[in-house]
Amino acid sequence: MNTCDNNNSNFLTVEQALLRIERDLQAINGFEQLAIRSALNRILAEDVHSKIAVPPHNNSAMDGYAVRSGDLDTKTDFTVVGTSWAGKPYNDSVNAGECIRIYTGAVIPSDCDCVIMQEDVERNADIIHIEVGHKAGQNIRLAGEDIQVGDIVLKAGKSLLAADIGLLASLGIPELKVKRRLRVAFFSTGDELCSLGEIPQAGQIYDSNRYTIYAMLSSLGIEFLDMGVIPDQPEAIEAAFIEAANGNDAIITSGGVSVGDADYVTDCLRRVGKINFWKIAMKPGKPLAFGTVKNAVFFGLPGNPVSVMATFYQFVQPALRLMMGQTKQPPIRFTVPSLTALKKHPGRVDFQRGILETNEQGQLVVKSTGRQGSGILSSMSQANCFIVLAKDSGNIAAGEEVLVEPFEGLIRA
Repeated sequence: MNTCDNNNSNFLTVEQALLRIERDLQAINGFEQLAIRSALNRILAEDVHSKIAVPPHNNSAMDGYAVRSGDLDTKTDFTVVGTSWAGKPYNDSVNAGECIRIYTGAVIPSDCDCVIMQEDVERNADIIHIEVGHKAGQNIRLAGEDIQVGDIVLKAGKSLLAADIGLLASLGIPELKVKRRLRVAFFSTGDELCSLGEIPQAGQIYDSNRYTIYAMLSSLGIEFLDMGVIPDQPEAIEAAFIEAANGNDAIITSGGVSVGDADYVTDCLRRVGKINFWKIAMKPGKPLAFGTVKNAVFFGLPGNPVSVMATFYQFVQPALRLMMGQTKQPPIRFTVPSLTALKKHPGRVDFQRGILETNEQGQLVVKSTGRQGSGILSSMSQANCFIVLAKDSGNIAAGEEVLVEPFEGLIRA
């Protein structure tokens, strides 16, 4: 087994690792035809074109009165001859000197081209008085103003949100093609781990990583196979790799990718598959393995709980989304002042855990959750963002601007 070098110049940068992963990925084939009510958070397999115009007809943007703008040059008093309701249009002619009462969303009669707001009208029985200053097209929403027939309303690769489902319904589209679900197998390695419901023996700890990975995969709408805890035995790990590769698109493990005498994952991967890289200049999460087993992409995450989450969000989740056929999206990041001083050694990108909040002046600020050890999982529970400190930066003084990446964006992106 190779020996880990503390010289970070031998490590890939975060950007280099992301490019290597992206280079080796392929979007999955296959799709499903789903009713739109079942398509939330699924990935569109093809562009969606509108078969209708939106709105389908010229309609009123206000409650008021529809008139012929040409009459406004010579008349100020008009006779109300009917009403156009939303869903119940006025179908007769509107002649010179006449108008109709109209409500928001109602069809504009073909004779009319101007809507006067009811607040700008004086009405006495069936006669209204209109002051000057109105013009053609006023307060009218034109047919096709929002969407024209044939327009692409949603592009392939989009993850469907609630607004998209409503948009599809507004176009009369009952079902559509989405990418099939990605299939992922995952397991933990380590003799020190026990599952929930078991009584830990001397030196054992509960396996939190599998539950964290389960939750993160669940938020992506992925089909997955939880293979449990695999003991630190090369034969068992190799057999687990082979089983996981059958019928799955990706494999995720936690633990066993470092350089200890009992860290077998990378060596086993070399025997049954291919390893691309396994050292990244980041903290937490330096030992991240990436490769393939048969046709499945492999991600070997570190064993420390915070490292699992940091590497999943920074590398695994973007990769899985690309494999799902989702359009590539940059991370949501922006700068805010840090309320706390932050310790940082140059050499690795540091993903510290922070709490993004609003101060008394209404300004967004961030503060550290405190201790930043890679085993302190409570820091991830308390945090709502990563504080992303650049590879070459050193300590950060309180009040300095820092880059933050909100967890909300990671989950919903």
